Amino acid sequence: MIRTPAAALFVALTVACGTGRADSGAVTAPQPVTGVDWRVDSLTVGGTTRDAPDTARLRIDPDGKAAGNLGCNQFSARATVHGDRITFGDLRTTRMACAPDRMAFERALSRALTTGTLVAKGEDGKLTLTDGDGDRIHLSRNAAG
Repeated sequence: MIRTPAAALFVALTVACGTGRADSGAVTAPQPVTGVDWRVDSLTVGGTTRDAPDTARLRIDPDGKAAGNLGCNQFSARATVHGDRITFGDLRTTRMACAPDRMAFERALSRALTTGTLVAKGEDGKLTLTDGDGDRIHLSRNAAG
């Protein structure tokens, strides 16, 4: 039996993306990363988790345009998404000043987004982005978005 390259690609993507069976026997699709308005819930750096300000948001469009709020300032950037791997380019931000705790969270989130490739793992409306040091950005679907 001869397999076409398209069939081989389909099999590779199915294995790489991972699908599971729910109790009903239905196949579940992988969590989408792009085209979703994400609320930043918290950030774990060096084993310490900090809750995000209510304003912290992230969206990556399918064309690679990323934008959101770091907790105080708005940002935009280019994002490259390959499967479950995400890399952000330099962030362009507004330059407002906020309370010191919000500014500290913003600096930590900015570093987490741009220090290297992040691995995305999502399930049930939640998404975790993990960097090479094990630091994690915890997100959930923005109900308003």
